[in-house]
Amino acid sequence: MKLSIRHSTEYRYSEQVLHSTQYLRLTPRPSARQRILHWHLDMPEPASEASDGFGNILHVLTLDQPHEAIRLTATGEVEIEGEDREDDDTRISPLVYCRYSPFTRPDSLLHELARNHQCAAGTLANLERLSETILSRMPFTPGVTDVSSTAAEAYRLRKGVCQDHTHVFLSCCRALGIPARYVSGYLYSDDSEHVASHAWAEVWFDERWHTFDVTNQTRRPRRHLKLAVGFDYLDACPVRGVRYGGGVESLRAAALVRQTGAGDQ
Repeated sequence: MKLSIRHSTEYRYSEQVLHSTQYLRLTPRPSARQRILHWHLDMPEPASEASDGFGNILHVLTLDQPHEAIRLTATGEVEIEGEDREDDDTRISPLVYCRYSPFTRPDSLLHELARNHQCAAGTLANLERLSETILSRMPFTPGVTDVSSTAAEAYRLRKGVCQDHTHVFLSCCRALGIPARYVSGYLYSDDSEHVASHAWAEVWFDERWHTFDVTNQTRRPRRHLKLAVGFDYLDACPVRGVRYGGGVESLRAAALVRQTGAGDQ
């Protein structure tokens, strides 16, 4: 299927920002399952482009002049293949994704959850049951957690959104010694064209990456457009920055995802 994306982000500040640097992971990388037909970033100034340590396309936007707002817009069209054919990325060893990160460090409850889904073979079926358990114990509930919530905090609340589901799943996988990474991107939905940026997980098993979308209980990324990967949200979030000055910050973000061509449903 072909997906058209428009993702707008606007930061406003109560005072002038004297200097800011934004790290943008808003550009998808071509792979075996996604072909980039066109993609464009609209930014207040030109940005430098590089590849980060995870292989993501990274733009670094530096604003040296005083400003009270930053507006960023990503638009493009991508063709998605229906199969779960993630590239076996060799930039870094998958084993590094066994390491805990600040958002995925488990507490006693998460260690117990992982042990309850452990088996000698470490089968994908066990991880599917883990995914089901997480969603049943943490129903999708917006507004309870925020971007600073850890896996342990969200699991204790028994509520969360896609970021929280993914962090809890990653925490358990890593507790079991299974390489798993965070994925940011977009998800096309028939119900509504207006969706927030989505998050899911990929697990390294049998020499390839497998998709686990806990929130939607699917392992088939037929409607998923991947932007970036990392240990957790901080590594893969679309926009992350630092600033000097600015006072109180407010954020408005919206993603519009449309199907623009026939394809695998």
